[in-house]
Amino acid sequence: MLPKKLGVLCLQGSFAEHLQCCVDLGLETVEVRDIESLQSVSHLIIPGGESTTMLKLLKAYGMWEVLEGRMKEARDLKIFGTCAGAILCSYLGLDVEVNRNGFGAQQASMIVALESEKFKNLQGTFIRAPRFTNCGKNVETLATLNGEAVLIEQDNFLAASFHPELLDETRVHAYFFNQS
Repeated sequence: MLPKKLGVLCLQGSFAEHLQCCVDLGLETVEVRDIESLQSVSHLIIPGGESTTMLKLLKAYGMWEVLEGRMKEARDLKIFGTCAGAILCSYLGLDVEVNRNGFGAQQASMIVALESEKFKNLQGTFIRAPRFTNCGKNVETLATLNGEAVLIEQDNFLAASFHPELLDETRVHAYFFNQS
């Protein structure tokens, strides 16, 4: 078992904002850009961005196979995926169907208050955000928007259809790192 060590996937998307949230929390964080850095972390944040591009880059650098192995065989990695990262979580075993851009196109972007017992006064930034549909029985909802799940947790996964990092919201990051 690896010692507890946090990484942020830094190939594409809003990784700089996630890194800043981790700095604000005082967490030593690895910039994950290759197989070696991926294998060194126990916790990985996959940022929002463009899921197809991220998947192509992960495969091109040989990192996708490592991720699949760690999630499906070793089960020794915790992943927090936001927006596009949440889509990738669904490919790695998070028991949910995802409707890409389910909250609308770029013009439908919004910052809204969310309902959550765990995170009071939580707001979310939605940009071409995915919708979670058909959540499995072991998926727990941590936050909703109009009764619809937007922050979910299952086993080694935490997934948000919104971007907490764009509002300097660090509570979700702290929860992710401290829960395990």
